[in-house]
Amino acid sequence: QVQLAESGGGLVQAGGSLRLSCVASGRTSSSYAVGWFRQAPGNEREFVARVTWSIGRTTYADSVKGRFTISRDNAKNTVYLQMNSLKPEDTAVYSCASQPTVATDYIHWGQGTQVTVSS
Repeated sequence: QVQLAESGGGLVQAGGSLRLSCVASGRTSSSYAVGWFRQAPGNEREFVARVTWSIGRTTYADSVKGRFTISRDNAKNTVYLQMNSLKPEDTAVYSCASQPTVATDYIHWGQGTQVTVSS
């Protein structure tokens, strides 16, 4: 099993930046990729970005392309989400999740970290 712990959330003004971290522990060798998701009050959870551990292949939601960058540090078992040019609509609880294989769903989730962007 993989355990995930997020950090780095907070309050920032529109146009500002934050960097989120997701530290993986446990059977990290069983993880193919890590994704970031977010959920705002009253909204469905939505995909933000994903990175694979092996070759660092990245995928982004259209709403964050060009503003967010996902990366990983294999030595530290950590995935980062650099968020620039933040907008009030980016306000949400951000969670990371582990995907065991390319063909399976995300099954291990962190507890989430709050990001609030003020206008």
